[in-house]
Amino acid sequence: MTIQDIARPGTVRRARAQSLRGLCGGAVYLPGDPGFDAARTPWNVAVDQRPAAVAYPANAEETAQLVRAAVAAGLRVAPQSTGHNAGPLGRLDDVVLIRTSAMTQVDIDPVRQVARVGGGALWLPVVEAAAAQGFAVLHGSSPDVGVAGYSLGGGTFMYSRKLGLQTNAITGVELVTADGSIRWASATENSELFWALRGGGGNFGVVTTLEFAMFPFQTAYAGMLVWDRTETERVLRRWVQWTADAPDEVSTSFRVLDLPPLPDLPEAFRGRQLVVIDGAVLESDERSVEILAALRDLEPEMDTFSRVPVQALARLHMDPEGPTPAVSNTGLLAGMPEQAIQAFVEHAGPGTTSTLLIHELRQLGGALGRPDPDAGAMPMVDGQFLALGVGIAATPEMGAAGQRDADTFIGALAPFASGRQYLNFVEHPTDPSAGYDPVTWGRLVTLKSAFDPAAVIVANHPVRRTFEIED
Repeated sequence: MTIQDIARPGTVRRARAQSLRGLCGGAVYLPGDPGFDAARTPWNVAVDQRPAAVAYPANAEETAQLVRAAVAAGLRVAPQSTGHNAGPLGRLDDVVLIRTSAMTQVDIDPVRQVARVGGGALWLPVVEAAAAQGFAVLHGSSPDVGVAGYSLGGGTFMYSRKLGLQTNAITGVELVTADGSIRWASATENSELFWALRGGGGNFGVVTTLEFAMFPFQTAYAGMLVWDRTETERVLRRWVQWTADAPDEVSTSFRVLDLPPLPDLPEAFRGRQLVVIDGAVLESDERSVEILAALRDLEPEMDTFSRVPVQALARLHMDPEGPTPAVSNTGLLAGMPEQAIQAFVEHAGPGTTSTLLIHELRQLGGALGRPDPDAGAMPMVDGQFLALGVGIAATPEMGAAGQRDADTFIGALAPFASGRQYLNFVEHPTDPSAGYDPVTWGRLVTLKSAFDPAAVIVANHPVRRTFEIED
């Protein structure tokens, strides 16, 4: 290496990353290698990740070797399963991206009522494996989201108002920490680390195995109610009123969809602008009908609510699957008073010029709003609704327009914000302390300093004493 080479940081980093060659059975890619561009591309293909290297370990032992080798080379590591929330990671030019997608094992223990899955497992295979044994799991709205990232950062969807956050259903975690050690964290082993992992995101290591509770039911009364977009205001008002007294057994979301004419969409949805309420009720059919009566009184053009197997809920929300270019913004709302309803209708209702594919509100409260005494770093979600705006970024121009409209939409609802953030949905750099109360944040920072003093582990929402947005 010449003096001129040493003066170029990129050349030095590549030389350091060369030391990873031969690990992971050769599944290590450096810039310029065939396959590097495919390896570095996350699920959200609108995010341009440029790491020093990408590696695919097959198990915890290979992961530990990678972490030790990266640290010895003066590099950091960032765990990633799918890359659904890759945007906030920032610059990765001194980072080895550790893709856990080779670790997809799913084991169901019906006696202990727990699932044990690999660090790269996706939700759909887990949902189906648990259902085959008579159990439900606290999965998300996307069947191809990674279980680990979703779980460590919170995890809320169809059963949450009754059963709480997925992060607090975790019973054990195998991970490789910043010193290259393989550790098991549970309520009785490495308990402080276990507390931090449940809600603290990917800040404390590379997860190679995750164990969590399952729930002994096989069906739910679930489905969707659909109206034309012209009904936005009427349906939103009724839904907001209805959520105020809805029992914990029901979890729903309200969306305005501007759908393209794609062949993989249901025929009744293609190319249409629709209002959709979907959700699940963990009650008898008779009681479920009573709970949903006020919404059905609005005479939707489509009503699919019925008794369905739990595996059917994995795709109920119709989230995009496969690599997708997307932009978004989100916020937690303390409530939806009249002014908030008006703001939502102005930005999402008929006549809007918004380019967003989705304007969404998710119903919170219930178990989500009550602190769990046995929880980790996320004992509750501080808000009554979660607002989300999503646009497709198939071109740079579409991405810019979608981001502008998502920011405008969430900005219009900002006066009604709870003051916290649900970081699992935040796809841009933000102050991560907004996801926690001050005491919890202070404890997370202390534990991060103890387990990873050199900040070897890079997370999308980093736990650290000061926050700066990287260029």
